[in-house]
Amino acid sequence: MNALALDPIVALDAEALSQAIHARQVSCREVMQAYLGHIEHCNPQVNALVSLRSPQALLAEAEACDLELACGQSRGWMHGMPQAIKDLAATAGLRTTLGSPLFAEHLPAHDAISVARVRASGAIIIGKTNVPEFGLGSQSYNPLFGTTTNAYDASRVAGGSSGGAAAALAMRLLPVADGSDMMGSLRNPAAFNNVFGLRPSLGRVPYGPAPELFVQQLATEGPMGRSVTDVARLLTVQAGYDRRAPLSLNDGERDFAAGLQRDFTGVRIGWLGDYDGYLPMEDGVMALCEAALADFATLGCNIEACQPAFDLARLWQCWLTHRHFLVHGSLAAAYADPGKRALLKPEAQWEVQGGLQLSAAAVYQASLDRSAWYQALLSLFERYDYLLLPSAQVFPFDAALAWPEVVGGRPMDTYHRWMEVVIGPTLAGLPSMSVPVGFNAAGLPTGLQIIGPAQADHAVLQLAYAHEQLTRWVQRRPPPSLVSG
Repeated sequence: MNALALDPIVALDAEALSQAIHARQVSCREVMQAYLGHIEHCNPQVNALVSLRSPQALLAEAEACDLELACGQSRGWMHGMPQAIKDLAATAGLRTTLGSPLFAEHLPAHDAISVARVRASGAIIIGKTNVPEFGLGSQSYNPLFGTTTNAYDASRVAGGSSGGAAAALAMRLLPVADGSDMMGSLRNPAAFNNVFGLRPSLGRVPYGPAPELFVQQLATEGPMGRSVTDVARLLTVQAGYDRRAPLSLNDGERDFAAGLQRDFTGVRIGWLGDYDGYLPMEDGVMALCEAALADFATLGCNIEACQPAFDLARLWQCWLTHRHFLVHGSLAAAYADPGKRALLKPEAQWEVQGGLQLSAAAVYQASLDRSAWYQALLSLFERYDYLLLPSAQVFPFDAALAWPEVVGGRPMDTYHRWMEVVIGPTLAGLPSMSVPVGFNAAGLPTGLQIIGPAQADHAVLQLAYAHEQLTRWVQRRPPPSLVSG
């Protein structure tokens, strides 16, 4: 079959699918049947979806959605749409394993805030998307479900920790997907699978409910999609203040999909590149990203190379301290139990051990360094409206590897050093969206981060939308297994 020979329902982007459902052009039952058939055929290629619910239960829920529409009732944009939730987010009555044997049979009593919002918008939860253990590392493998592989080459990784979400999107197993991002977990897998992933501004999507409400300010949940409009629609569902998350933004209800089209003539863009040679890059990554700069020039933007006035080695140490501190906070109890410690992967144990060695002074210094980094980027935003940065330092690598040990001839001293490029927007709490920018000679994709000032999520979506209309990478290059030879 070719790309157009996919089931017409499965081939639709989420926005078009929502419109077709609400116009009664397709029934929710037909949508569910189409997706279940496609999942049965294609999910084994990538192992993106796990803990799938029974078809009978899902079809019954779809029929209930049809009855509501027949009575003129819609729950929202996602009414009747199949959705699988990232396996780090709690789903009431559905296994939430975190990719860990410690939680192999964990059945949460309540949904996470973002999951409850998706469900309230009418989505039918069909299962979960696969993750690395506790979301640590951008390689989505774990001892419970195995490895999720790349939509463009099943011998390669999908990235992570939203690897299952990204691969499922690219393979048309889901119309849209939720993810989360601490160290590029929305952006890296999006780049690896030729889809879009938005890390929202800090507080845009409330995180929780969680036992700790104030210190954790690195990870955030966010949307992924095959179009910028789909990402904006899902962000609209996910975003908004929740009193259980006191640091969530409270700026009223917003439709992030409205007003995406904009004139970019004269808009100023700063190109960070590889931080003037600081970051090692696999051959070909920079060439594709630099070629994409011409796309933004075509849109009317003025692009200049620039660098933050900041020591990037200091930023890495700041990152390590924050990460050790937070991972230790969440996993220290398991680590203290010898039986449970044995079930933690080495990378998780290393993070906890790093946390055990931290002093209060070191944690406070890391917060000072993080604040200084934000100020350095704030200075850049006085000259530029946006910043651009590669989404990844490597192309999707061999799925048999836990992580790349050498990049650009330089040895990697930690399991996540090879994705250092993503820590800047995270530590500054800025909105950052990975957009596709093409493929190397081996047919492997990569992406570029569009970074905006604090809370400028809509502006980031606008530039991503303009770039998408010009390049159309998702439509131009579907996964080869969905295209006939």
